[in-house]
Amino acid sequence: MIHALVKSILSSHVYDVAIKTPLEDAKQLSERFHNQIFLKREDLQPIFSFKIRGAYNKIANLSQAALQKGIIAASAGNHAQGVAFSAKKLGIKATIVMPKTTPSIKTKAVQRLGGKVILHGDAYNDAYDHAQQLAEKHDLTFVHPYDDWDVIAGQGTVGLELSQQLRDIDAIFIPVGGGGLIAGIAAYFNYLYPNTKIIGVEPADAACLKAALDAGTRVILAEVGLFVDGVAVKQIGERPFDIAKTCVHEVVTVSTDEVCAAIQDIFEDTRAIAEPAGALALAGLKRYVHTHKWKDKKCVAILSGANLNFHRLRHISERSELGENREAIIAVTIPETPGSFRQFCKIIGRRAITEFNYRYSDPEKAVIFVGLELEGLENEKETLCAQLRKEGYPVIDLTNNEMAMIHIRHMVGGRSGLATQEQLFRFEFPERPGALMQFLNKLGTRWNISLFHYRNHGADYGRVLAGVQVPMTEISAFHQVLTEIGYHAVDETHNPAYRLFL
Repeated sequence: MIHALVKSILSSHVYDVAIKTPLEDAKQLSERFHNQIFLKREDLQPIFSFKIRGAYNKIANLSQAALQKGIIAASAGNHAQGVAFSAKKLGIKATIVMPKTTPSIKTKAVQRLGGKVILHGDAYNDAYDHAQQLAEKHDLTFVHPYDDWDVIAGQGTVGLELSQQLRDIDAIFIPVGGGGLIAGIAAYFNYLYPNTKIIGVEPADAACLKAALDAGTRVILAEVGLFVDGVAVKQIGERPFDIAKTCVHEVVTVSTDEVCAAIQDIFEDTRAIAEPAGALALAGLKRYVHTHKWKDKKCVAILSGANLNFHRLRHISERSELGENREAIIAVTIPETPGSFRQFCKIIGRRAITEFNYRYSDPEKAVIFVGLELEGLENEKETLCAQLRKEGYPVIDLTNNEMAMIHIRHMVGGRSGLATQEQLFRFEFPERPGALMQFLNKLGTRWNISLFHYRNHGADYGRVLAGVQVPMTEISAFHQVLTEIGYHAVDETHNPAYRLFL
């Protein structure tokens, strides 16, 4: 199987449309981490993603009869553009089924390339099922985004180029969604350069390959996080997993904040703006070399794409400092007396305050929401909190409190004595025009909404923090309604940030 796949990689058609992307020395990162770090710039492809390789190789290998009938694919992002671009190059018809939640920047990109866009369902699986039905009904060839040998071979040409661009690579860090990219690169290097480590990188909340390797068989994740949308896949592909079982050495998982920090790192080294999936491999590389204390190694991270909705940068910028451990978010109780904030600032010294939120609510004490700049030293945040406690200031660390980071920091305004019997929930729902109103309609009018915070992040999903006044006798009925709504919901009623500030 591996031998046949390598032959397919070597004879791939990708260079009819794709370019041989540069391998760029990330000088600042190399100096910072004491290793030679290189970025494989797949963001420079004609569609700003490696996906063009696999899509074109699959389509170019179809029979003339299949090409004349047309092709169909399901995708919410880069694969859609790869298929549309390839179809235009070959002069054939392409239909792309995309979820209704797909941002318009992506649907318009496919349409500009000549693809026919059909919007169906709220999630990728809905679009996938509909595309399969249309393929059967109209006798179209379905172009799978990753679980296809020709697609895998096309993606594997990234590995072919790497072997020509750099010798004696110690490790290649590869983003993993469905597994097509890592399968192609892993097969090629395992066959020709087995001493090079192949390390997959996944978001901690969408680690389908790690779950499969741990279980020894493919598993379906109950749910996946949506921030790194390019790899938000619940199950690794069957063919990629067959290769990964023997050719992938390790899998690293990273947090959303680490991905945001990697996007910033890429910008500072290259001035390129990567999408979250595009920066995923670098986030894993940084974690791996730090954890394993690597020095003087040759490490490559695949910068896989740059199809980013511009408005997501607001959220990414807010979180990047946390990913680098350069900001701490804390709740501190100080006396409600004149001069108390000045005294607090005196204790923290020359450290910069990045954020300060406060509202008068108690005549004796004040709880402040504070962001403090860190220098990235080990245990620096813990040392700072210990110092404040020693000075008599109660401190709660909110740095990793998701609700505090997404909502509280934007809405600190004090408690309400009127909001009795309040239940607090954090929701995620498909983002599209009218989605917020639909969410409110589903919540209904049975209970009073006593708190509400929504902020558009330019992503495929919306995030809401809602307080609802629910009598204890109706808690069971309320939870039943939440189940019927069907959106991902997290109970935050006992979150310390809520108790302190809202």
